[in-house]
Amino acid sequence: MTEQPEYTLIDSHAHIHMDPLYEQVDRVVHRAEAENVRGIITVGIEPEDARRALSVAETYPRVFAVLGIHPHNAKEGDDNALATMEELAGRPKVVGYGEIGLDFFRNWSPRDAQLRVFRKQISLAKRLGLPVVIHLRSAYDEGLGILEHEAPFPAGGVIHCFSGDRNDAERALALGFYISIPGTVTYKKNDALRDIVKSLPEGRILLETDCPFLSPEPLRGKDNEPAYMTHTAAKVAQVRNTDLKTIAEVTTRNAVTLFRLPSAEFGLAGV
Repeated sequence: MTEQPEYTLIDSHAHIHMDPLYEQVDRVVHRAEAENVRGIITVGIEPEDARRALSVAETYPRVFAVLGIHPHNAKEGDDNALATMEELAGRPKVVGYGEIGLDFFRNWSPRDAQLRVFRKQISLAKRLGLPVVIHLRSAYDEGLGILEHEAPFPAGGVIHCFSGDRNDAERALALGFYISIPGTVTYKKNDALRDIVKSLPEGRILLETDCPFLSPEPLRGKDNEPAYMTHTAAKVAQVRNTDLKTIAEVTTRNAVTLFRLPSAEFGLAGV
């Protein structure tokens, strides 16, 4: 009988199909498993990228895909691109739609294009019955306003890589959304995020790497990967005055619930 790990983690938002991780993706997945990260959700951000994400998800039993047109790519989000995303998002290993939203920090796509494509994709996600995975950067008020207008979200949703303030967190929670915590929670100057993490409801927290970006301390400067998520989980446990095993159980159960993952794969019952 195979010995079960002491705890199991799920990386709820990764890009293991992107370079430089893609060229060693098999080793990336195995290194994650060695660190008890037994589930990975890899996120495609435009049609070609989505195809690669889906290919990786279909290769590994406990890798799943989320697909959508990122706000950076909104300028290419015409009807053909949206039709392609809808077709791809109907595949069995796709568990969410995203990451969609607004990025007024980079503004790599015009704001009017971002707003238009965001609204269209909210409707698309609802039509598909998939939870929405939301990217907001320097646009929390505008983005949450749109989400509040478009509510309810029967399949749920998550604000990924949360970087808002306490009021933003409360608005997201009021929508029934989850809040996903990346490696930035480990950064020495990020007391504001740690303060929010301390008070989040247990049933609404997810963990993520957003790899290959945002490596946690003490690995800043290196390409991030799912194996490193243990550092984030440990910091969240410390902030919430609990232990790693408890945080792993809570966040794994939350990820399984939101994304409707096969609970038996992660040692859970009754989800």
